[in-house]
Amino acid sequence: MNTILCFGEILWDAFGDEKVAGGAPMNVARHLVQQGADVLFASRVGDDESGHGLVDFLKANGLYSDLIQVDTHLPTCEVTVQLDKHGHATYIIPQPVSWDNIQHDNNLDEAAKEASAIVYGSLACRDTTTRDTLLNLLNETTALKIFDVNLRPPHYTLSTIETLAAGANVIKMNEDEAALLIGGTPENLKEGILEFRSKYHAQTICVTRGGDGAIVWHDYEFYENPGCKVEVVDTVGAGDSFLAAFVNGLLKGQPMPQILETACKIGAFVAGKRGANPVYDESVLSL
Repeated sequence: MNTILCFGEILWDAFGDEKVAGGAPMNVARHLVQQGADVLFASRVGDDESGHGLVDFLKANGLYSDLIQVDTHLPTCEVTVQLDKHGHATYIIPQPVSWDNIQHDNNLDEAAKEASAIVYGSLACRDTTTRDTLLNLLNETTALKIFDVNLRPPHYTLSTIETLAAGANVIKMNEDEAALLIGGTPENLKEGILEFRSKYHAQTICVTRGGDGAIVWHDYEFYENPGCKVEVVDTVGAGDSFLAAFVNGLLKGQPMPQILETACKIGAFVAGKRGANPVYDESVLSL
């Protein structure tokens, strides 16, 4: 079985008085578990009550291992989530926190060497320590490198995005991120994707379009899916669930139209539920 290593932040998302375990790489890992994949998750928590709670959460969800480091100085991250009237989320993210300080060690080296794919995002690379740890891993592994752009202003620089994109085999972004990185309009997005690919040489570039599905450039062809209409509860985790299904399908060698159909359906299911990690019902698991 293919092993997928998800690398990056873990945190508490605070919706008012309610706190939910989150972080894009952790959400992707958890969705992959629900989809039956073999997953490893690497991050760092603080040696505090919030960090102990996240460790308990990871143990309960089959994601705890010696890849979860503990920081004795920096706190566990707690993010304030604000939802607009359409359920779209914005985030207030403190800095520095424990996952800004993920260390390069033998456990990470071995996991990266054994992995068939590594999923990573841009948020955890906002500071030098974690960014350097990730770049060292990517340089040392032959795994498929999957970059989830995941921009969270002001926690990125274009130079870091360019570095991460240049090392990726697969790049996934949403349409807002594509507008910034690729430019142009939805009408000339294909031309923008081709120009972007000529600069960064990724094998696969995926742009998600919310309720309008997704477009993918893969193996020198474009594929599109119109998406699934759903009454949105909130968008937290929808892109993460899409990416999990997309990665899972790629590693299984499924045809791209099938991968897109599954990823869009799972993303819509999550958008129609509260929070980033709703438990799949039978209709989702039977996709």
